[in-house]
This record gives sequence, structure tokens and C-alpha cells, in this order.
Amino acid sequence: MAEQQNVQVVEGIYAAYGRGDMAACLDAVTDDIEWVIPGPSDLPIAGTFRGKAGLQEWLGKVMETMQFRVFEPREFIAQGDKVVVLVYSEIVFPRTGRDVAGTEVHVWTVRDGKVARHQSYEDTAAVADAYRGR
Repeated sequence: MAEQQNVQVVEGIYAAYGRGDMAACLDAVTDDIEWVIPGPSDLPIAGTFRGKAGLQEWLGKVMETMQFRVFEPREFIAQGDKVVVLVYSEIVFPRTGRDVAGTEVHVWTVRDGKVARHQSYEDTAAVADAYRGR
């Protein structure tokens, strides 16, 4: 699949997430998806989630744990089967009232027109502090 087509697959996932269409998000990934979010073990959204059931679990944890004030994929960089996206986000954790803002880097691997892997890079200390109420 051409690099531009890979970008379109990833853009489609962001669009589906933005409109709350979790079924479309799940349809856009492989059955053996690996979803990797760094962070400490007490942060519910952190960890490695495998398969569509794992991704669905992670999506549920995101909805339970945090609210996005801003979530903007701003730049897409593609090479081979990888799509790297620079995302600006502003997140509030309702349980603590604390927020965090900044740029995240998402690295997507596309296989046969579907996402096979997602890895997120962000300031995990700032996210954990906001979650913990620090």
C-alpha cells in the first residue's frame, strides 16, 4: 500500500475517534493489533493492549479516565509502512480536576490497509502527575 494510502487509513481512525465512532476505529485495525501507551502501572490507560478486545478495553479506559478539551493531529509523516503523527492535546482528568497539555507523537504501522500497531510517545510524568492530582 502506498504511503499516502497509509496516511488516509490513519486519518480515518482519527476522524472516527473524533466523531465517537468506536466501531469504525475497531474496523480499521487488524485482529492482532498491538496498542502501546507508555506510563506507570497506576495510570489506567498505560500498557500494551493486544487484539481488538484489548483496544476496546483501552478505549473504555480513556473514556472513563480523561476528557479531551483539544485533540488535534497536526502533522503526518509517512515512510514505508509507518505513519508518524504529531498530535497536540489538552486533557483534563475529572477525578482530580488537573490537566495536561502538549504534543504527543503517535507511530502507526499499517499492514494490508489496516493498522497493526500503534505506539504513543508523550510526557508520561506530566500525564501521571495530572492523573494523580499533583
